[in-house]
Amino acid sequence: MYKILIADDHPLFREAIHNVIADGFPGSEIMETADLDSALELTQSHDDLDLILLDLNMPGMHGLGGLMNLRNEAPTIPVVIVSAEQDKQIVLQAITYGAVGFITKSSPRAQMTDAIAQILDGNVYLPPDIIRSQKSGSSRQHHDHHSIAPELLQALTRKQLLVLERMTKGESNKQIAYSLDIAETTVKAHVSAILRKLGVHNRVQAILSAGDIDFASYLRR
Repeated sequence: MYKILIADDHPLFREAIHNVIADGFPGSEIMETADLDSALELTQSHDDLDLILLDLNMPGMHGLGGLMNLRNEAPTIPVVIVSAEQDKQIVLQAITYGAVGFITKSSPRAQMTDAIAQILDGNVYLPPDIIRSQKSGSSRQHHDHHSIAPELLQALTRKQLLVLERMTKGESNKQIAYSLDIAETTVKAHVSAILRKLGVHNRVQAILSAGDIDFASYLRR
């Protein structure tokens, strides 16, 4: 089904995430390594990997420098950070440096499975608590992330506003489709249109920019 590399120096956690993948994605080929050098070697001999689950603090990583090194050496393989680190700025920097998601090691098993599924489906994943903290601290973060200009929001259709609102709650395309009773392919089309109209490059930028929007006022128009 999928070919996934777990790169983490803690055997117990490798075993735990191995079980999450085996149960959630039956038939997947799962590889393991405990340091960055070994991970880099494996990406050269297995360039068909579907995903790398990467620990920020294993030997050779040097924090986000290891992520950048891995992205440079294997730019076509998606990398998601799986770490005990929960500092919001580090999470956002990881996305900026090319990670397609950030999963905290304290995540419940079901949430971790859902996060991996979203990433394998082509989405960018951020922990819901990171999204919530961005919204609750939007006034403090105003200078770090540009707010969306009102005229750009007014260019969105009502359905696109509803989709964007659900995105800011951390919902996947499948969850949004269920909530709004529309097809998942329709949600994907709306997301693409939202990114284009807002002038952002990915889902995370849209979510962060929309953190302090009063959707009710726009939906009443």
